[in-house]
Amino acid sequence: MNRDEAKKILQRYRPGTTDGDDPLVAEALALASRDAELSRWQAEEHARQEALRNKFRQIAPPPGLLEQIISEHAAAVRMKSRRHSFALAVTCVLLACVGLFWWWQTTPPTNDLAIYRSRMVRVALTGYAMDLTTNSLPPVRTFLAQRQAPADYELPVGLQKAALIGCAVEKWHGANVSLVCFRTGKRLPPGASSDLWLFVVDRRSLPQAPPPGAPELANVNRLITATWTVGDKVYLLCMIGDRTALRAYL
Repeated sequence: MNRDEAKKILQRYRPGTTDGDDPLVAEALALASRDAELSRWQAEEHARQEALRNKFRQIAPPPGLLEQIISEHAAAVRMKSRRHSFALAVTCVLLACVGLFWWWQTTPPTNDLAIYRSRMVRVALTGYAMDLTTNSLPPVRTFLAQRQAPADYELPVGLQKAALIGCAVEKWHGANVSLVCFRTGKRLPPGASSDLWLFVVDRRSLPQAPPPGAPELANVNRLITATWTVGDKVYLLCMIGDRTALRAYL
């Protein structure tokens, strides 16, 4: 995880809550504890958010507002007064706006590219089981298509030379993500079956995907990643190694 990715996660972090139990938040906090610049930014961001929350806490409803709302609502039901109904509707709209504000403050972005990368890297390292084991590409495409996961993806020239191991289907906010597993030929850690992972997701499920062009490289956790867009699909290639090694498969 780099500094920019940590900032996006920490913007939604609320101290004193269970947010810290999320592995991504914990990783971002650990990075902030080691990075002086990120630590300063976090302190400033927390102070700004706290000041904003204090402003909202200072907004007190006028005395008797609850009783007034109840009274006017009862009158509206009895008299079917359009005037009273309008007052109640305005109150509901205001309450909904306040609710939406707090939802925005406490809900992390669901289509953030950095979050997607981090979650898929976590899947590659610890969280998947091979759904199909094969060294032949056609059965992989057939299997993925049957499960409504992206199957008509384009493999980079370098990746076509890697040894195919199999595939799995993962989830990203309701969308199916194709995971195609390869081996680089290096010695694998105990219990591992792959050390080169390709994730493919529909571009509509990741609006913040990079524009078509050269792959975007980033270090995430213990992996080096490349993210790029071709047509209606977003590709994420991950491996243990450095950028030079990864470029050989692009």
